[in-house]
Amino acid sequence: MEQKIEKYRFDFVMFGKIVFFLASAALFTLALSQYNGDSAIYVLFTAVSYLLLWFGFRQKSIFFDTFIGIFFWLGFWLKLTIRVAFMEGGFNQAVGLFDGSGAAFDQALLISSSGFVGLIAASLVREKLLFSYPNKTNDIHLQGLSFFYSRYRKSILTGFVALVVCVAISNVYYGFYQRGSISQTVLPYGLNGIYKWLLMFGLASFSALILKFEYFDAKKTTYLAAIISLIELFLSNVSLLSRGMILNGSALIYGVFQSVKRYGVKLDVGFFIKYLVLFAILFASSVVVVNTIRSITFTGQEFSIEKIKAKDGKIVSQAASSSSVLFLDRWVGIEGVMAVSSYSGKGWNLWNKAWQEQYSENETSFYDNNLITSPYLNTDKSKHHFISLPGIIAFCFYPGSYLFLFGCLFLSGIGASILELLVYKWGGHNLILCALLAQVVAFRFASFGYVPAQSYLLFGSILLNIVIIYLANKILFFWFKKEIKGN
Repeated sequence: MEQKIEKYRFDFVMFGKIVFFLASAALFTLALSQYNGDSAIYVLFTAVSYLLLWFGFRQKSIFFDTFIGIFFWLGFWLKLTIRVAFMEGGFNQAVGLFDGSGAAFDQALLISSSGFVGLIAASLVREKLLFSYPNKTNDIHLQGLSFFYSRYRKSILTGFVALVVCVAISNVYYGFYQRGSISQTVLPYGLNGIYKWLLMFGLASFSALILKFEYFDAKKTTYLAAIISLIELFLSNVSLLSRGMILNGSALIYGVFQSVKRYGVKLDVGFFIKYLVLFAILFASSVVVVNTIRSITFTGQEFSIEKIKAKDGKIVSQAASSSSVLFLDRWVGIEGVMAVSSYSGKGWNLWNKAWQEQYSENETSFYDNNLITSPYLNTDKSKHHFISLPGIIAFCFYPGSYLFLFGCLFLSGIGASILELLVYKWGGHNLILCALLAQVVAFRFASFGYVPAQSYLLFGSILLNIVIIYLANKILFFWFKKEIKGN
């Protein structure tokens, strides 16, 4: 029976790889025939893009490699290839003074490729000098927390669901933190940040612990923990007015998948299929619910359309309505590089000014105000907070140096690797938690550029997140030491 399941999984994976390869080859061929720049540069860009993507799924990859490769492949290669192949190189997002010429496209692709190579180099150095995940593991590292969970399982699960519901409902009612909106209620002592942490990845971190304790410590095959994790994802994202349930959700799923391989646990294929179907239904439902709420509460602010014409008269950018924008356009990527590469004011002065940007809910971003013709400049800033994002590759090209860009992306990749190592060590070797927090870091890099100096808040929250887990485990292990050792 197990052999049949394994054969089924292998055949399914191989089928997916074949479909992906054929679709990619077809898109590449169409785009290459339509690309009006140097074909060799587009071929180079494609090769480096797929190398970065492959690095995320090789045997010695870490979760940051996986998610940064996916985000950049979506935001750069796939987006550009589809728009060149089928839309004459036109883009929905603002691209500044980018004129759509072959030389302009070539420069944007060379800049992007330089950033990709920096990340690839960082991944190689990490593999040789820092760490890689073991191929097999069976140890229980969070013994204190795991014992506490097994003893009070029903109470913990009930309390967690109650916490999720209370946080989501109170955030909807009071508006402590919601995407694209001004905070309706400001709590003292910066307590709005607690809501932001819980809704962005704090509650999902609890889900990662529960999934680990349930399926890989206790080795139970029940649907309860999986359903609870889906409830958290759905309610948190609706509460945030976010259509990004797929982000944390895919991280948890991939973390479970990698844990299954390394722990040697046999979970029924039907279990995964049912979970994925339910996830897809809830994700689609969350998008519909959030779009409906936004269409009512945002009073048309997000639906304005502004066309920006290039020098040759061809439309290369427009702010599309959220109800009709393609899924592809939601990923930050190539447009930011286009805008920065065509900006005449690149230099260290621009770089320094960008780092001086201060957070304000009543202002749009430095990037919106200086590098593009933003559709958000005339929105009602007393109610809504809309911004455009350049992404880390575009941001690191503000000085106009390819070498500096490579260095920045290399150091960013090394920094993300060190952070993931800390999550692995202090988080009790929980691969599900590692996947979740690596996705958060990768998404931050992919959408980098707004108030960059405050990035320490996100990375500090991640460190605090795992320190809390580490200390809680130590305290509980000390408290139940005799009983744990007795088992």
